Amino acid sequence: MMPSDNDTPDLPQPNQPDDVSAELVRLMPRDLVFVMRFMGESQHRLQGHFQNFIRAELAARGVTAETHPMIHLFIESHAILLRDFVFSGVSLSRQFRVEEIERLTGDTTSMIRVDIWDQLKSHIETAEKQFHAQAGGLSGLLSAFEKPVEGQ
Repeated sequence: MMPSDNDTPDLPQPNQPDDVSAELVRLMPRDLVFVMRFMGESQHRLQGHFQNFIRAELAARGVTAETHPMIHLFIESHAILLRDFVFSGVSLSRQFRVEEIERLTGDTTSMIRVDIWDQLKSHIETAEKQFHAQAGGLSGLLSAFEKPVEGQ
């Protein structure tokens, strides 16, 4: 009979999704923050602002669609970077802890924590299934991490 993974003391044992979910919920008061996220038309408007800004700045330096026919790709990608920079900075400056959210929503039964635990467990299980489904194709990728052969 071959030993199972659980019989091998030298190998780290994986936590069950329930265990790690419970541990993350335990850490929530310290590690979980709620942040603002701008969506929809707000993203579109700020990105449009930066596209116009970049286009005008480049034109002032002689770079236009006539001189650089593919410049719109540069403008769009950089406008997205600037938009994300602005929204990330604003979001990070306005964080709320789980206790504050519970107080604001009147959640005296900690249902937010239960819902988050359920979602964590489900997403952990999904991630593990996805990794397991792709594990067979990892040998080529993992070969780059192998110990070098002596004498080479």
